[in-house]
Amino acid sequence: ALSRIGKESVYSYFVTDKVLGWLVAFATLGIQIGLLFVFVVASEVKLQDDKIDIQFTWKCPRDSDVCKNTADLAEAGWFIFAMLMIANLAKDMISGSKLIYHSSKVRHPLGSRIRYFIDG
Repeated sequence: ALSRIGKESVYSYFVTDKVLGWLVAFATLGIQIGLLFVFVVASEVKLQDDKIDIQFTWKCPRDSDVCKNTADLAEAGWFIFAMLMIANLAKDMISGSKLIYHSSKVRHPLGSRIRYFIDG
């Protein structure tokens, strides 16, 4: 199971039987969720605030009924972004899927199977 997630991953501590390893893994998970919360709270937009750095991409002249999108995002940019994200996350998704599959094998003790499932 350790080879499935990688020896360098802090989540490999979930596979061990040691309580200290589990504490380190849960602490890391808690810190990551805390940082995610900070970014989510910071991303909430308050349009009434004059200090925001949002640039509006739609321009609607007062003398026209037609609005124009001035964003410089194209389909090629989104495609490159998607390919980079898939390339970056594919290894983790495949390893996690293998661990979940590994946790369903009856030949392992129940405690190991639960750890493999949580780690996957």
